[in-house]
Amino acid sequence: MATISSIPTLNLLSQPKTSIRIQAQSSKHSFQLSKPTHLRHSYGNSVSPILLKPKEISRVSAVAEETSVSTQDPSSEAARRLYVGNIPRTVDNAELKKIFEEHGAVEKAEVMYDKYSKRSRRFAFVTMKTVEDVNAAIEKLNGSDIGGREIKVNITEKPLSTGDTSLLQAEESQFVDSPHKVYVGNLAKTVTSDMLSKFFSEKGNVLGAKISRVPGTSKSTGFGFVSFASDEDVEAAISSLNNALLEGQKIRVNKA
Repeated sequence: MATISSIPTLNLLSQPKTSIRIQAQSSKHSFQLSKPTHLRHSYGNSVSPILLKPKEISRVSAVAEETSVSTQDPSSEAARRLYVGNIPRTVDNAELKKIFEEHGAVEKAEVMYDKYSKRSRRFAFVTMKTVEDVNAAIEKLNGSDIGGREIKVNITEKPLSTGDTSLLQAEESQFVDSPHKVYVGNLAKTVTSDMLSKFFSEKGNVLGAKISRVPGTSKSTGFGFVSFASDEDVEAAISSLNNALLEGQKIRVNKA
């Protein structure tokens, strides 16, 4: 954990209304951050405000961030869930679990499959029993070779904030579904629902478009859906836009 090794010139300040408390490990010293440039130092019952220079501010920010990470509840599923990418399509849940069990106790292993083609999407999620098992799996398996492919193993993305969740819920609620719909695959991660809607509007009367997200995050899964007013619009979209380039990638378009 980062520590603060030097204390700059002391200046008396008024007591701040809000603060963030940062506790250094193995020390009786504690620090209290109020405004971006002010720090309060306390020892025992005495308190003296401290004025920080920009370099010290960045170091304090690092301490605050590390403290936040270190206090994450190790028993939560989010702290024990791993993303496993670039796996061979032949790897199923049982085989994936067996691979990870060589490096720790596995609670659950789940390969992600395409809803329509039923083929593996080449990534999965593995929940380990403990954080120690998580660290061991990352150390031993990230970058390792499975079936001729170099796999990626890391901790899953941070959960969405309340604001992000509201935005995605609003996006979902705005999607107008219809029986005339296409599935759009191999989308670049940068493609948004609005971009998808505008792209397909050139070929038909688009009622709605949405990007599928990795559960609990804002990350695109690489596919989405576009609904139209008629089956003629669907056919026109498939014939004109299947294998078309969108954000530098050839997209796949077929009936949903």
